[in-house]
Amino acid sequence: MVDLFLGKVLVKNNKDRDELDTEREIVLRLQNRILMLFFGSGECEKCQEFAPTLKDFYKKLTDEFYVERSAQLVLLYVSLDSSEDQQEKFLKELPKRCLFLAYEDPYRQELSEMFEVQDLPRVVVLRPDCSVLTPNAAEEICKLGQDCYRNWQEGAELIDRNFMMNEEFDEGKMRSMTDPIRRVKYKVEDLRAPSGLWMEIYC
Repeated sequence: MVDLFLGKVLVKNNKDRDELDTEREIVLRLQNRILMLFFGSGECEKCQEFAPTLKDFYKKLTDEFYVERSAQLVLLYVSLDSSEDQQEKFLKELPKRCLFLAYEDPYRQELSEMFEVQDLPRVVVLRPDCSVLTPNAAEEICKLGQDCYRNWQEGAELIDRNFMMNEEFDEGKMRSMTDPIRRVKYKVEDLRAPSGLWMEIYC
């Protein structure tokens, strides 16, 4: 997923609007993480209704008030707002830990076309290798809440190696009783994305 944003500028949704604009900063922020691309607009009523649910979902997985260690998860808002003022207003409804692309950045539209975004809200979940884990997780987030992350983590085969013993890396072992179900649900096939990157599309 790092490759998608090298050479781009990501902005933190904090008071100072800090920018991640170097390769090192981008790599440190995105490497070995699941990325949620939230395509939305403050003018979209469904997006407004979804925003509090998304904010609560993300905070409970990444805020130290709720968890000892933040989940390996990044939220990036890709604005489809019709004005910068509208984007700024909607950003106030989103987590302060999330990232976004500046309104004047044409890459917003490129991403929208790359992932064939038509209906909003849309949450595209990407594995660390840029492949698509699920093309729209909005409904899943509303129904399952934080359990989504466990599904994504196993579907992406994301391993927190710092907290596992060597013997736990046996590839022949299942990660959980529901592992076969997740593997079927997140079954993928290879397709070439419009950008030229190899991605996998959720069946």
